[in-house]
Amino acid sequence: MSAFSDIGRRSGILLHITSLPSRFGIGDFGPGSRWFVDFLCEAKQRIWCILPLGPTGRLNSPYDTRSAFAGNPLLISTELLAEQGYVSSKELQSIPAFSLRSVQFSSVRRYKQSILKKAYAGFSETRDFHAFVNKNSWWIEDFAAFMSLREGNGGAPWTKFDKRIKPNSDSVRYHKFLQYEFFRQWSLLHELCRTRGIAVLGDLPFYVEQESADVWAHPELFDLDRQGCPKTVGGVPPDYFSRNGQRWGTPTYHWKRLAGTGFRWWIDRLRFAFETVDLLRLDHFRGFQAFWSVPARCHTAKKGRWVIGPGEKLFSKARKELGDRPIIAENLGLITPKVEALREHFSFPGMAVLQFAFGEDGTHRPNNYVRNLAAFSCTHDNDTTVGWCRSLRRSASEADRAASERACSYLQSDGKQIHWDFIRAVLTSVAQIAIIPMQDLLGLSSIARMNQPGRAENNWKWRCEAKLVNSQLAQRLASLTLASDR
Repeated sequence: MSAFSDIGRRSGILLHITSLPSRFGIGDFGPGSRWFVDFLCEAKQRIWCILPLGPTGRLNSPYDTRSAFAGNPLLISTELLAEQGYVSSKELQSIPAFSLRSVQFSSVRRYKQSILKKAYAGFSETRDFHAFVNKNSWWIEDFAAFMSLREGNGGAPWTKFDKRIKPNSDSVRYHKFLQYEFFRQWSLLHELCRTRGIAVLGDLPFYVEQESADVWAHPELFDLDRQGCPKTVGGVPPDYFSRNGQRWGTPTYHWKRLAGTGFRWWIDRLRFAFETVDLLRLDHFRGFQAFWSVPARCHTAKKGRWVIGPGEKLFSKARKELGDRPIIAENLGLITPKVEALREHFSFPGMAVLQFAFGEDGTHRPNNYVRNLAAFSCTHDNDTTVGWCRSLRRSASEADRAASERACSYLQSDGKQIHWDFIRAVLTSVAQIAIIPMQDLLGLSSIARMNQPGRAENNWKWRCEAKLVNSQLAQRLASLTLASDR
């Protein structure tokens, strides 16, 4: 029996924290998040779907983080820092002219770091701070030391760290402060969601970045050479998104050694995730059955091979220690019967993406949905529905144009509001969970796309403009949600 049977039939919106409106160039845990919770309630939505919250690396991807446990300091609200008395309201008046439509990560990072440093200078340790550090010492000590060493080594890869340089005590304390404040603010927002009847659907990446505290502190758990460099990296073979496949560059796991520990690192990771969110999507679920292992020397993912993963052993151990938890398995892409057998053995709902319904894979069509399913109009990796439809119509490919015609025919749509036709199909389907990206709700074009797999630069930047969101939109979605018995 799946843990999802207890949460009922629900729908929600996918909007990552970075995309929320704010004056500070990026969404955060401040007033913009509370504004969005109000909108979710008005629209009768009971799930807020977000992307991973970890500290991102050079490319700003929430799926490529410096820690499997730490939070991204860019999501800390400067306004809530002012409420705590760490900074004065005057220090928040001289804000750069940030874009309201996209995150300019470099300038946002410079500004936020300056405010965070000022907040740290105004911070005094409290009983709550010490309790937080003590409770989380099993990961925060390694993380804070790693970040301090990165700073001391000028951002060099950890394999090049100067062994004479030791963690700086003040720098370590600073990073502990950032994590304390991140989780304090997130806890307030998460509790607000709970009191308003909204469950947070989080997302757990399969891999962590090579330049992460986890790989640095536990190199034995990853497939590394004697110098600490990856021997093999993760990715996926050529598929719908990329003809060369995707070479993620993240080190693969040494599953035999992980099994020897009773999968402790993974079980701690799952436990911690469920302390942070209510529902959890496991990204790249197929990697637990078999993962695409690419020699690190290769520049593309074409020459990888499938390697057997931990399968039932990991999830049986996790279920024994953590109980039955509400997990969604991201089973998109090249999925085999063995992957589906693993998912079905633990009754994890899979995913369906309506944009995929009009090619060869009929499982994504609503008439083929089952109840134990999370249905999306599209995901963060897809074009927006409006952008997708337009690109198919304008394509030189006869197959693309035919897919567009099949979509309109299936949905009985004239194409004028194709995003609402998609929303209606997903919400009225039998799937227990229905998720709509905010871009689709707003009917935005390809310019609002969040991520383009296979393209390293210029992703994760889209921001939602508050002026586009109003009560009329909320009421339209609420009406359809109530009619769909969600």
